[in-house]
Parts: sequence; C-alpha cells; structure tokens
Amino acid sequence: MTALPAAEAPTPPSPAIDRALQRLMALHPKKIDLSLGRMYRLLGDLGNPHLKVPPVIHVAGTNGKGSTVAFLKAILEAADQHVHTYTSPHLVRFNERIGLAGATIGDDALAEVLDRCEQVNGGQPITFFEVTTCAAFLAFAEVPADVLVLEVGLGGRLDATNVIERPVATAITRISMDHMQFLGDTLAAIAGEKAGILKAGVPAVIGPQPDAEVRRTLDAAVARTRADGRIHGRDWTVEPLAEGFRLTADGSTRDLPAPALLGRHQLANAATAVLCADCVLGPGGGQAIREGLGRAVWPGRLQRLTRGPAVAAAPPGWEVWLDGGHNDSAGDVLAAWLDEMPAKPLLLVVGMLESKDPAAFLAPLARHAESVAVLEIPGQEASFAVSALVEHARAAGISRIHAVGSVAEAVGLSAGMAGPGRVLITGSLYLAGSVLAENG
Repeated sequence: MTALPAAEAPTPPSPAIDRALQRLMALHPKKIDLSLGRMYRLLGDLGNPHLKVPPVIHVAGTNGKGSTVAFLKAILEAADQHVHTYTSPHLVRFNERIGLAGATIGDDALAEVLDRCEQVNGGQPITFFEVTTCAAFLAFAEVPADVLVLEVGLGGRLDATNVIERPVATAITRISMDHMQFLGDTLAAIAGEKAGILKAGVPAVIGPQPDAEVRRTLDAAVARTRADGRIHGRDWTVEPLAEGFRLTADGSTRDLPAPALLGRHQLANAATAVLCADCVLGPGGGQAIREGLGRAVWPGRLQRLTRGPAVAAAPPGWEVWLDGGHNDSAGDVLAAWLDEMPAKPLLLVVGMLESKDPAAFLAPLARHAESVAVLEIPGQEASFAVSALVEHARAAGISRIHAVGSVAEAVGLSAGMAGPGRVLITGSLYLAGSVLAENG
C-alpha cells in the first residue's frame, strides 16, 4: 500500500469485500472469544505491524468511546495532524471502521489488507474481529500518519486492540452493564476488564463514573498498574456553561465552546478527549481544541435526519432523530437530552438485539414517550422478536405500544398523533446503520 485511499463516498458495500468478510467470519466457531494468543500469532506472521503504527491513543468504556474518538480526531486534525482511527461496529459499510489519515479506507486498500491476512493466516482459527483488526494494523503501519486513535472493541484486557504496549495516552469513558456474558455480571467486573488497557507511566484519563464501585475499581487499577491517572472528581472536573463547558484540571481552568455533538453527556466525552489531546499537542493546542470541538462528527448518535423515506413518512413539522443507544446508561442520557429539549409529543421507534435489556433501556424514556413502535432489526437474526419487545416495553412502564414491520411504517404512526412532535429511532447501532443506509 503506497498511497492514501480515495476520500469516502456514499457508495454501497462492495460485493467482493462482503465475500471476503464472510470467509473470515467462518474461521472460528465463536463470534467472540476473548484472547490475545491468536492476535500475537497472526501479527507475528505478518511482521508485527502493530509495532510500526503511529503513536496510539487507546480508548475503552461502555458508553461514549466513539464520541470521544470523534472529538479526538477533529481536535488533532485541527492541529494539522494526520489521524488514523479504528472504531466498531460500522453503520453502513465495513470500511467505516478504518480511517487512514483522515479518509475512510478505500475498497482496493481494504481488499488488499484483508487478502494478506487471510492468506497468511492459512485457515487457522481466529475470530472475525481479531483478523480484521490485524488487517487494520497493516493499513495503519503502511500509510503515514501522526496519531492512531484506537477504540477498544469489547472489554479491554483481552480485546484484540490491546496489543499496543506503550500508547501515548489511554482513556476510559463511562462504564455500564453491557456484554455481561463476556465481561462479568457486575459493574466492578466489567470495570476491571476495561482497566486492562492501562499501562505503567502512561497517562490514563478516567471519565465520570456514576457508580461508586466502578470508581473504586478504576482507582485501584490506576494505582496497581502505576498508570499516570487523571481521574474525574480527583484530578479534573467538567461543568456546563451557558454556551459551552468549563474544564478544570492540573490547577487550571479552561472555558471551552459547546461541542458539536448533542446532549449534556457529550461534555464528559469532549473533556476526556481534550485531556488526551493535551498529551499529544501540549500547551500549544488551545486553538485546535476549540476548533475541533465544533467540528466533530459521529453519525447515528443524536443525529437529526433530513431526507429519506423515514423523514417522508412523518407529517410536516415533525422532527426525526436517530440514536444507536442500546443499554441502561444510553437510556439515561437520551432521557436527559429530552429533558433539555422543548417539550413535544414523542414517538419512540425501537429495535434491539437479544443480548440487550430492553426494559432497562426503555425505563428512563417511558415518561417521555407518548407512543412506542417496536420492530425487528432488518437483516439481524439476533434481533428481539416484536412480541418479546412488546412485553419488555410494558415492563418498562409503557402502555401505548405498536408492533410494526418497518421503520417507515413506525414513523407513519405519527400521523395519528397530536403534533408537531418528535420521532426518536433507537435501540441498536445495527438499526441505526439500517436507517442511515436508506436515509443518510
């Protein structure tokens, strides 16, 4: 790979890449099997590309990882840095996961690194996420950049990204109950897994954690690993202002502009990104930080839709919003966002995976929802059946529930409601991706 890929374009998924990804999915019987042994084996056979990538900022957490990555990318690019990014899952095209020096990886470049990994692996067992992460490291090693912002896939300690021995900074965003079958059934256990990315002497920015047990677990992990901890509540604080937020850290205070991403919860993510960016830019990054906060883009997170069949299905004057939130913490932050918005009738459109807890997600939203439409996520075998979602919505305290077959049908229910009002499509990043494919 010798040149940067073409700038991203709204093109459909490549059939050739889809076929390659399907072959890679068949290499291991388990979709998720947390271990680093297979990673080190294949990376070694590939020439250890993970040791040749630019300086890494490693980001873990349950909620807010992707937003923090988006803020970091925008801030560092405002400082004229070339930035690689790695995120998951994708919304529409797999290419979205790998950003090379500011551009989404092109089809030819992606096909080439996937093919090399497939050939070198030689059919040996390896999970889909592991082999595609190895492909990403190949791309990151071979395209010049100044920084790699690397998002953890799942957990931290045994995540495929945790082969970076000496990042320039690490970050842990808000932790909540998710992926319990892999990370443990308590918040403390999950926090312990996330803390596995901490490294001795490396700056570790720990975001706000509402749960006291999570705070204790992360504090102990910072001390045990001898990481250079910057812990919210101890070393830094963030507070909203009328037109931005105030970040206090290291004995100084900065008043910063409102971030481009919506919702009060984004202030913590923005502040976490600023503190990580400080580790790269130093004291001279003030203007880039201000500019970058206002440029960040992260699709599928409190994104207002402006075109497409879902928007066309709503009556004139109705707002149609999309958010990929899918756990209890996401329900809390969406409810907080609705608290801050002008009051309007709300129609929730919800699809969720069977691995999630719909009642916990919907409970904070119940007081806002005048009506809820539930549906299966297109193309997802692990989607909750509509009948099951109806029962979960009732358990969350919602009484007016409609079973529908499509997002457009769900949005169309707003025609029978008093308005103008607001539609919020939510419950899954996979649902968000399906919606953006048609309405993005």
